Amino acid sequence: MRLSREKINHLSHIMIKAFMQDENIEIFRDENDIRLEIVRIITEELKIEEELDQQVRKRLESYKRKLIEGSAEWEILYQKLYEEEANKKKR
Repeated sequence: MRLSREKINHLSHIMIKAFMQDENIEIFRDENDIRLEIVRIITEELKIEEELDQQVRKRLESYKRKLIEGSAEWEILYQKLYEEEANKKKR
C-alpha cells in the first residue's frame, strides 16, 4: 500500500497523541524525535513491502501460463510467493 508523505506524517501525529494520552506509557525523549522515528520506520517498512511486491509480480510474470491479475488463482499464488519472499528477507 502506497502512502503519501502527508499521510505518514498524519499517522505519526495520531500515534504520538495516543502515546501521550496513555498513562501506561512514559516518554523520555522529545515528542518530535519520537514522531520522526515513527515516520522513518513506517517509510522503511513501506519500502520493503513495495520491493517484495515487485519481486512477487516479477515471479508471477515469469510463469509460462499467464495468470490474470485479480483472479482467485493469481491472488493465492501472490500471497504464497509474498510470504516466501518475506521469509527470505527475515533470514
